[in-house]
Amino acid sequence: MSTIKSFAVGNGDMFYIDHNSPNFTIIDCCLNDENKDTILDEISSRKKKKNISRVISTHPDEDHISGLHHLDEKIEIINFYCVMNKATKEDETDSFKKYCELRDSDKAFHISKGCKRKWMNQDDEVRKQSGIHILWPDTDNKHFKAALKEAENGNSPNNISPVIRYSLEDGATALWMGDLETEYMEAIEGDLKLPKVTLLFAPHHGRDSGKIPDSMLKTMAPDIIIVGEAPSEHLHYYPDYNTITQNTAGDILFECKENKVHVFTSNIYKVDFLDDESMKLAGYHYVGTLNL
Repeated sequence: MSTIKSFAVGNGDMFYIDHNSPNFTIIDCCLNDENKDTILDEISSRKKKKNISRVISTHPDEDHISGLHHLDEKIEIINFYCVMNKATKEDETDSFKKYCELRDSDKAFHISKGCKRKWMNQDDEVRKQSGIHILWPDTDNKHFKAALKEAENGNSPNNISPVIRYSLEDGATALWMGDLETEYMEAIEGDLKLPKVTLLFAPHHGRDSGKIPDSMLKTMAPDIIIVGEAPSEHLHYYPDYNTITQNTAGDILFECKENKVHVFTSNIYKVDFLDDESMKLAGYHYVGTLNL
């Protein structure tokens, strides 16, 4: 079994994957004074049971790196994954300074389309891989190069976000797209090969500005789209698809097993598209089970 957790952190993103292997992966960071201790304690406890851990940072906007310095203090980040970039900010927070320090250090592994790395997506005789593959960026793509230049000039780094796929053998496939914007996705669609996915974390927290093009959605045919915590008036709710909205659900935890996913939330949450297998998990409300 592997566990994917999407934290309810307000206007931001933070996830972890507790793999069915010696791997532990954190995707993005959004800590504040109210949630910091609870989240860091949970992550630290989970991570202690693993041999290999990594932090993947999709892009250096504050709602994706907030508290990165606290995360580093708690767990000592030794594997930092990000796209190669020279993003700048006029107002450099402690979180952004830590991002740049890690990005430019020997702890960094710069991810791009099809990249390979031991234990990320390659086994060896000692340990199994994590099942993480990077589908984007294509570093030669003109639109990605333009996004890099925008970020270097101190403008929005949204479109330097990678596309990250996690897959469990004989189980679920999950996809993250950072804060990619709709117009950019339309521009790169021809160069982006997307798989069928089980869990799709809507880009840009589910905002209208990050609405996934219909043609991409048809290709991915997601079983569940997770819509993030942007203000409700800015959200796109994907009415033609099964969704879970984090504004209402709170923390969301997916227990991924062979051919099924059990879904739990920190708040009571009801849907009509999951099977009832009467599962229980301490501290969570059972929403239902997706049978694949």
